[in-house]
Amino acid sequence: MEWILNSPDDLEILVPKILQTLASRRKIALYGDMGAGKTTLVKAICKYLGVRENTASPTFSLVNQYSYVEVDGSVSLFHHLDLYRLRSAPEAFDIGLEDLLYDPWYCVIEWPQLAEHLFPDNLVRVKIEILGETVRGIQVD
Repeated sequence: MEWILNSPDDLEILVPKILQTLASRRKIALYGDMGAGKTTLVKAICKYLGVRENTASPTFSLVNQYSYVEVDGSVSLFHHLDLYRLRSAPEAFDIGLEDLLYDPWYCVIEWPQLAEHLFPDNLVRVKIEILGETVRGIQVD
């Protein structure tokens, strides 16, 4: 699926469509240049799911974990990873990436290139392309 986003405000409408495209898959690799809007997309997904904690880029912490309440009242987790600062694939293993890729929770990974060999077959790849100052192309594979 592909969409054109004219402004970050359009994410409110786009996020439900993206999540519908995912179906039951909850592992997402985000690709895009610096400033493309990867973290902005993650924040919009968290907001849509009902995460109440302050969401921020995990650039320095590498992994942020949030919680939200499902429709049935159960609590679910959302993991947000930023692998930009990692220098090797073993570092991704050391932060517990493999465990996060095979648990039942959402796991969204920014700068995933270093760890692609660890990804499950059902991982979703989301590519964000800068088309203009506020215009982005979003492709979900």
